[in-house]
Amino acid sequence: MNRRDLLATTAAALAATALPCSALAASPLTGASMPQARPVPPVAKKIPVTIEQLGRTRTDDYQWMKDDNWQAVLRDPKLIKADVKEHLTAENAYREAMMVSTLPLQATMFEEMKGRIKEDDSSVPSPDGAWDYYTRFRTGDQHPLFCRRPRGSAEGEVVLLDANALARDKAYSQVSAADHSPDHALFAYAEDGQGSEVHQIFVKDLASGAVLPDPIGSAGGNFTFSPDSQWIFWTNRDDNGRPDKIFRRPARGGETTLVYEEDDDGMFIGVGRTSDDAFIVIRIGNQETSEARFIAGTTPTAEPVVLEPRLVGRELNADHWGDRWVIRTNADESVDFKVVEAPTATPGAAYWKDLIAHTPGRYIEDVALTRAFIARQERADANTRIVIRDRAGEEHEIAVDEPAYSLSLAGASEFDTTTMRYGYNSPSTPTSTYDYDLATRKRTLRKVQEVPSGHDPADYVVERLNAPAADGEMVPVTVLRRRNTPVDGSAPLLLYGYGSYGIPMPASFSTARLSLVDRGWIYAIAHIRGGSDKGWGWFLNARRFTKKNTFTDFIAAAEHLISSGHGKAGQIVGHGGSAGGLLMGAVNNMRPDLWAGIIGDVPFVDVINTMSDSSLPLTPIEWPEWGNPIENPEAYDYIMSYSPYDQVSTQAYPAVLATGGLSDPRVTYWEPEKWVAKLRPATTSGKPVLLKINMEAGHGGASGRFDYLKEVALVYAFAVWAIDKGWEAV
Repeated sequence: MNRRDLLATTAAALAATALPCSALAASPLTGASMPQARPVPPVAKKIPVTIEQLGRTRTDDYQWMKDDNWQAVLRDPKLIKADVKEHLTAENAYREAMMVSTLPLQATMFEEMKGRIKEDDSSVPSPDGAWDYYTRFRTGDQHPLFCRRPRGSAEGEVVLLDANALARDKAYSQVSAADHSPDHALFAYAEDGQGSEVHQIFVKDLASGAVLPDPIGSAGGNFTFSPDSQWIFWTNRDDNGRPDKIFRRPARGGETTLVYEEDDDGMFIGVGRTSDDAFIVIRIGNQETSEARFIAGTTPTAEPVVLEPRLVGRELNADHWGDRWVIRTNADESVDFKVVEAPTATPGAAYWKDLIAHTPGRYIEDVALTRAFIARQERADANTRIVIRDRAGEEHEIAVDEPAYSLSLAGASEFDTTTMRYGYNSPSTPTSTYDYDLATRKRTLRKVQEVPSGHDPADYVVERLNAPAADGEMVPVTVLRRRNTPVDGSAPLLLYGYGSYGIPMPASFSTARLSLVDRGWIYAIAHIRGGSDKGWGWFLNARRFTKKNTFTDFIAAAEHLISSGHGKAGQIVGHGGSAGGLLMGAVNNMRPDLWAGIIGDVPFVDVINTMSDSSLPLTPIEWPEWGNPIENPEAYDYIMSYSPYDQVSTQAYPAVLATGGLSDPRVTYWEPEKWVAKLRPATTSGKPVLLKINMEAGHGGASGRFDYLKEVALVYAFAVWAIDKGWEAV
């Protein structure tokens, strides 16, 4: 695209915009330089639609942006209707024109981020049977190689899949899952070819090297082989993008058989094997209720058996430990979960016996099993810890001595082993990967994340603050800055948050963030309610009718950072994605004075309309999180009271950047598009409201590792641009 061109299109009907341009252009008459017109933002047409629901009425001027054929668009973005494509194209062009001055900064940041990545990196091999399995990159490659070699050897590599070859000539390609059969004869992988999370599953014969014919279509990224390697099970996606069925067929191809069909649109489903390969387990659940059904590995074509009938509000995750079931559950009011055991033959709740009792405030996130040991990952006060327990009940902890850090339990790649793997990092410390001998308690460092351009953790300071919320709760805030960055309110601050679905924000290491921090920025993460950073109760206290706690916690974090000298009102950029984009939209409406800029990546901002459309992929599944405004008037009113799109009002908003993906099934493209269309005419500040839609990707953005970094560089360049008021020079 020629940055010197200036393009005007029909403002009255759809938009008037400008393509990226230089600051000066030559006069066609004199040849002298003259100022060029400032880019004109697109003006979205208004087609008011009145919606009556539960005796309430709302008007949506931009409902036309939702393609009536959205299901087909998710699978083939080229099918988008013409007027929507025209408007999205105009929005992208306007954003490029407004941010043209940041192109050198974007390029510099991208090279910095790329320079911090070991281009020929590889994972620590995972041993299984006679083989070590691992992934590695070649220098310059966007995608990994999936490989194996004889166990314990550095020679004899076999490339199972070159994901670069798979992605060749495709705008988007992501291998979401890959695994070998238990007998090591087959290798399967699930490819998302458009960002819509609808996959094809391919199976490769490792003896011949041939990919078998008849790949599995319309699949989720979830599959497993049976323990005897003769069958493959997978999750189907229906026309609305929901997981609805589990199918089975012979692993080398053949007739497909329906194994399980879920009748409740509000449930996710998935399939896997237990740690000891004794059972195939079908997992069914949403944010508050779950169920498991199992099939004995010795009879993989049998009908699945219900482990314990589902009960609304009760969650469970079942695994098998050689001679018994081990179940992580919130039963018996165990808010932060406990672990129970049950006999193999009688796994129902009547036979459950506490193995690891419930402790309030100590949230059991995950459990991993080997034949003689059980490991668990716990979360408390926004940090994690790993606890090891043997069959006799003796426990010990893997200890860490830092104020804010992240431990991640990777588990074991084999059941008959005494070795488990875990990772450790902190905001200033790159990831170290350890193998831990559960019996001897000896840890072996297997890998330290390499930063080729150089990194010294001693140059940085990590702090853990606690911000007082309005109701007296203390909100943890993790802060990263360079040691020489002043804490007097003069440094620009980026505050990141999420706060939904019980997903915590780890205090982890990111090479990309350093491109801000090394420029004198302070980077902070607010561990707000809605996540599980302080236990599962931390999540329960910010969903449905307490959802606003998420937003007020984030504001409290910003105010505390201001009072502690880590920021200044009007010099803070808020950043969040997906449900974190909802957070950004809400705090943008509630306290626009705090922010120099707001970045909403794939933002969930059209809450009332999305939660009122039961055909959308995630709507029924997410009613436990937000409430059901189709049936419940109270839920309708509460959602309307904070829905960012609906609460846009005439006021002085900060600079805003919203991003999206055309084939995103989670937060559909029209949500950020509608938000920008409504926000731009409402703001009185004169600050820009910009939209970036990736026309060839979905929820996760670009699929290649370098293409993704270009998107991150754009977002961080916008943050700098917002602080510097770069639009004033456009």
